[in-house]
Amino acid sequence: MDPSALQSDPDNDVHSLEGNTTVVEQGASLDDNTKQPGYTPPVNGSSPLNTSSSVTPLAPPPDKQPNIIKRLWRKLNIYLLLFFVLLLIAAAVVIFMTIKGRESDTIQNTITTQELSDSTLKQLANSDATIGSSRQILNIESNAIFAGSVLVRNDLEVAGSIKVNGALALPGITVSGSSTFNQIQATNLNLSGGATVNGTLTARNGLSVNGNSNFSGNVSAGQLTTGSLQLNGELRLTSHIVGGGPIPGLSQGVALGAGGTASVSGSDTSGTININTGGSPGAGCFATINFSRGYNGTPHVVITPIGAAAGGLDFYVNRSSSNFSVCTTSPPPSSQSFAFDYMIMN
Repeated sequence: MDPSALQSDPDNDVHSLEGNTTVVEQGASLDDNTKQPGYTPPVNGSSPLNTSSSVTPLAPPPDKQPNIIKRLWRKLNIYLLLFFVLLLIAAAVVIFMTIKGRESDTIQNTITTQELSDSTLKQLANSDATIGSSRQILNIESNAIFAGSVLVRNDLEVAGSIKVNGALALPGITVSGSSTFNQIQATNLNLSGGATVNGTLTARNGLSVNGNSNFSGNVSAGQLTTGSLQLNGELRLTSHIVGGGPIPGLSQGVALGAGGTASVSGSDTSGTININTGGSPGAGCFATINFSRGYNGTPHVVITPIGAAAGGLDFYVNRSSSNFSVCTTSPPPSSQSFAFDYMIMN
């Protein structure tokens, strides 16, 4: 039999319901067969067939699972993503600035040194030149002599001693430690603290002291002028005591008589009173001496009569803080001259 030739089917088995490949179950309807898996709809109005026993049903297509990256992307919020991006940028900026700061500190702390060559020294001698930078140190191991002026624009630090053979002009100087000067000449010297002079202090134009002064040793002065002098110890004078000051005033008394006169020479401290009696003098005061400057209290007045005529008088003294008077208890002789010395201490 030729397999390629069309075979005849005289029994019409192909379209028979009882074919080998068709099984009809009892109680099954056509509608039930259409619902079974592997159901094939009839062709050209033929009856539907249930071919489940001979045709392998097709497996359902697998569900397409979405990619995990896509699912995460759908769940991510766009604002949350922007927050993470900004956080990363900030961290990068902080790391960058930290690294740059450490590099800058390293550059500042690194000071290089540079030596001067012969050619560089010749260049300095012939023209103005700038050598190195502020981060470098110029080392000169030999002595240096500057014939011109030297200007230092920043601080000057000297590790050794400074010797100045000429004059030193400074607008101001502050010395925190001790200093030794052989000679200091200052137009105006103001010391806010204590001063100790181990040698002799010579003031050629006078010495003015506003506060208290203590001298543990001898004080030698050609002339000492003071508004008030207080001595806690003894006063020893190896020369004369000379009282000075203006001449006090004088008022004449009744004991001079008619035409009598009186005069005074000296000061408030000491002096002499000259008396010339006139006619018919009476008992009382010869003269009253008025102090140029009154005392704080009643002073001590010491009267010394000069000559026998003055010593023969019965005289006495009246005194106060502003004046004193020389008086007699009996009428003195007329037309006579008398003199009295006085010394006053408060």
